[in-house]
Amino acid sequence: MRLPSKVTPYSQSTLSQFPPILTHLSDQDLSPAALYKKVKSKFADVDEFVDTLDCLFALGQIELLYPEEVLHYVGRV
Repeated sequence: MRLPSKVTPYSQSTLSQFPPILTHLSDQDLSPAALYKKVKSKFADVDEFVDTLDCLFALGQIELLYPEEVLHYVGRV
């Protein structure tokens, strides 16, 4: 996880990647692959995407629903 600092500007930090993911998940639940297809232009590579998902999961903002295997934004009812 890259946090903003004197060396890393906010725009290059993991935190700046939260809004694109949460915007898509606020509309509907998506599989990780479908979500990546929608937001891949915002990420340098798949590792950065997975790192952002890890952070959102650790912060309790998203969850993986079983058996559907889709990501769900916890803030959406």
